[in-house]
Amino acid sequence: MQHPHRILVALGLVAAVGCNSLDVTDPNNPGLESLRDSPTRSSVTTATTGILVGARAGIAGLNTQLGIFGRENYLLSSDDPRVVSELLVGPLQPGSFGGGHFAARYANVRLENIVLGAVDKVTALSAAEKAGIKGFARTMQALDLLLVIETRDTFGAPIDVDLDPSAPPAAIATRADVYARIVSLLTTAATDLQAAGASFAFPLSDGFASFNTPASFIKVNRALRARVAIDLNDWNGALAALQGSFIDAQGDLALGAYHSFGTGSGDTQNGGYDPTGRSLRGHLSFMNDAQRATNNALDLRTAKQDRAANPLTVQGVSSERLVVVYKSPSDPIGLIRNEELILLRAEANLGLGNVTAALGDLNIIRRRAGGLPDYAGANTPSAVLDELLYNKRYSLYFEGRRWVDLRRYNRLASLPRDLPGHKVFTQWPFPLNECLSRGLTSGACGPVTGS
Repeated sequence: MQHPHRILVALGLVAAVGCNSLDVTDPNNPGLESLRDSPTRSSVTTATTGILVGARAGIAGLNTQLGIFGRENYLLSSDDPRVVSELLVGPLQPGSFGGGHFAARYANVRLENIVLGAVDKVTALSAAEKAGIKGFARTMQALDLLLVIETRDTFGAPIDVDLDPSAPPAAIATRADVYARIVSLLTTAATDLQAAGASFAFPLSDGFASFNTPASFIKVNRALRARVAIDLNDWNGALAALQGSFIDAQGDLALGAYHSFGTGSGDTQNGGYDPTGRSLRGHLSFMNDAQRATNNALDLRTAKQDRAANPLTVQGVSSERLVVVYKSPSDPIGLIRNEELILLRAEANLGLGNVTAALGDLNIIRRRAGGLPDYAGANTPSAVLDELLYNKRYSLYFEGRRWVDLRRYNRLASLPRDLPGHKVFTQWPFPLNECLSRGLTSGACGPVTGS
């Protein structure tokens, strides 16, 4: 299959920042304008596949930064002291790392909006094909917005960004309104996908090999809907969404949707692959806090770290652990996996007080992923929540979930501070250009201090 990155480059599409502060036409790359104004079947289907390219942009860096905040890993670079001085000490500045991983998400949101606006203009697409494009684009847009609001939290985020480049920047919506938009997108997308026929009009990457038809992709949509419901403490909503997902307690835990990478010409490599630990290092607590089986063997999931040949120390922060989640620069990065879905079901049941059901799923993960015996602790909600968070930490290591989980349960204070001046942050600021375009100098425009 032709790789989506090369497809996008061939079309010459440019997705500028979606909140209009840097949203200008590139005269050398008029692809987006022609797609919007005179779309064809080829341009729309190519751009739809290109959404996958935008979706993976910066994902490795995002997970790395989330891992720093969640004390899963470090980024120790003597060339740029800010990776320690800002991300571990702070304050987070809009013009530096704290405001990152924003533009790429809104660039993709803009492409998704243009695809959604163009598809109905193309007579060479059937009604079912149009529904498939809409369902896919809306699902991926929901994911892009989810990544923004999970990092900005109570600061909110822009959502009505489909504006003329000369218009004022989009208003900042509240957290509740952003999540409402995400839920609406996923719900509408599911309806689209149900009307999309037997196949998509566009190719997907190998990361969606198990979900490359409308009937199978809707299971990814429902999986993401379950994650959103958990973010909102909507336990019944999560269980309902999971019923339509690809959850399978006895199935392959790695089954899921993935961002694809490669080493070929014009492709993008997995930035989370750092086999020698030149800058990416594991947090020591991952090994120190691991549970053991009855034979004293460590939790099997600790294999996601390894010992480095030499410790690396920057500004007093030291680690001799490598992050070995990825074995090659072409390894995919999980978007959502069966292992997470089983844990989400446990979390939803625990939220509803169904402790026995929650433990049933937790024990499946303990045995199958961790090589551990069944849970033998107290059957109280508090103790089982500890066990849930332990398993999410180890099953989803370096996937950007721990910091979000601990914040939701008001447990960020439990994270270690390796040196007296280190801080833990609750949310990220907006990037500098977004702040300047709105004349903002506080709140979401920081500086954001930690505790």
